[in-house]
Amino acid sequence: MSRYRHALAGRDAHITTLRGIILVLVVICGGLWWGWKAAPENLTIHNPPDLRSGSTRAWWEVPPSSVYAFGFYVWQQIQRWPTNGEADYERNLYSLQHFLTPSCRIELERDYERRLSRNELSGRVRGIYEIPGRGYRPAAVEILSRDAWVVTLDLAIDEQYAGTPVRDVFIRYPLRVVRADVDPEHNPWGLQIDCFDGTPQRLEVPNQEGADV
Repeated sequence: MSRYRHALAGRDAHITTLRGIILVLVVICGGLWWGWKAAPENLTIHNPPDLRSGSTRAWWEVPPSSVYAFGFYVWQQIQRWPTNGEADYERNLYSLQHFLTPSCRIELERDYERRLSRNELSGRVRGIYEIPGRGYRPAAVEILSRDAWVVTLDLAIDEQYAGTPVRDVFIRYPLRVVRADVDPEHNPWGLQIDCFDGTPQRLEVPNQEGADV
């Protein structure tokens, strides 16, 4: 009889152990499920343009070349008026608003109103492009922190009114770029332009580095 009782006690102890193991496994599976649900569905990885020698970097690190490409692309699109500056500039600010910080958007909207009041937009056609030889270079991107940079853009601007050239200048824009991983649906870059980090300067001689006025 004693042997039978010991067998039953052993069986019950074994069942209790198995129940404990099952409970632990349920908790672990619940944690894994929660981690899977909490993980981001999309992750932006910035790769340098030349991968022949390989690249190792943290996933959150944005290389200067990507920051420069973002700053130039967005600024060029905002400042390009293919048909009529009065409509094009306003449309650009609206369509590219997700690539601008709120304060920068307000500043550019004020610039639009100033130009409009001075009659500098109606009928104006503007082209903006990099000065040859003044594209991306290490000195063109200053790293302020992990989440902020200053991009120096040396650009040529030409404007026409009714087919007549009215402006042809070379400008250096010091653009501040910041990290903004807040809306990947509308801004897959995860970056925003925070307007100027200084006063834009006119370049007198585009083929000489640092010829500022």
